[in-house]
Amino acid sequence: MRQQAFSTWRYFDFWLMGAVVLLVIFGITMIRSAVAGNIELVALNLVQRQLIFAVAGFVVILIVTSIDYRLWSSISRPMYWGTMGVLVVLYVVGSALYGSARWFDTGVILIQPSELAKIVLILVLADYFTRHKDLMQDLSWVARSFLMTMGIVVWILLQPNLSTSIVMIVLWFALLWASGLRIKHLLIFIGAAIVIPIAGFPFLVDYQKKRILNFLFPDPSARHGDIYNIQQALISIGSGGWFGEGYGHGTQVQLRFLKVRQSDFIFSAMAQEFGFVGTLLVVLVLLFVIYRCVHTARIASDTFGALIAYGVATMIAFQAIVNIGVNLNLVPATGLTLPFVSYGGSSLLSTLLGIGLVESVNLRQKSLEF
Repeated sequence: MRQQAFSTWRYFDFWLMGAVVLLVIFGITMIRSAVAGNIELVALNLVQRQLIFAVAGFVVILIVTSIDYRLWSSISRPMYWGTMGVLVVLYVVGSALYGSARWFDTGVILIQPSELAKIVLILVLADYFTRHKDLMQDLSWVARSFLMTMGIVVWILLQPNLSTSIVMIVLWFALLWASGLRIKHLLIFIGAAIVIPIAGFPFLVDYQKKRILNFLFPDPSARHGDIYNIQQALISIGSGGWFGEGYGHGTQVQLRFLKVRQSDFIFSAMAQEFGFVGTLLVVLVLLFVIYRCVHTARIASDTFGALIAYGVATMIAFQAIVNIGVNLNLVPATGLTLPFVSYGGSSLLSTLLGIGLVESVNLRQKSLEF
């Protein structure tokens, strides 16, 4: 029995795990620099909280890795309805008490269910597409998968949380494409992806409209709000140069000109303190993590495992692209974190849970190649 267990764990992807550990440690270190000198942020114990979530997340990786990923297929429906139920309760309670809410306040920590919902959606869609892979050429089955996705997304939109909703739509499309979507159907969905956001603009809440309009028609004289944040982010990135101003010595960071620097704009903070070279190294490690997830998908023993790994890779890649794009003023401002690096316990925990699922797929394939 011991020999069999050891043989199985031989396929654990230590390269993937090592890269994730590096990113998480760097993220905690960067958060410490971002909040240094700010009495209000220091009092919130953000570094300690992120460290606790990181430790819990690595324990989750080991637990989830030890569980056969195929088990999640058998309970995908209860997970789906359970997740929807939690989101409905959050919306009802939040609307009654605060006008809107994205988190459950336990009194000790804040828990954001929409972060876990991304992982649940990956599992549910992977199971659905695996079960109906021979019917994917029929648009009615594709439409059902979209309705399943919207069953969760609509409650996240109502929070309101547009950025996470977009991530979930991207996950649906990526897994649909990986399941063998025809080119002609792909073109239809690309057209819909262009038309729907334009048609849906009037239904966005005011701050979401403002972010988009500020991105399209910026006011250079603005000294507050999203425009100010983007200006400070660009100044931070530009002043970092090749090698940065040094850890804990970034002027925009330490003098607090750069806002939300521990989460949304942590990329700009590290660009100023570590420069182009340091930032490039972090991005390369992120790319390596994505590559290892895709590699796992390619060597998975079944479709379900492959789609899980593709889903996790897509989630990490899309969030990283959007976060960096916001910092570089290439896309409108959103609240998406930089995976493994930005402050956010629920985000970190759900991403590490995704890594655990990928490792579970790794353990149950025939060979691990570098």
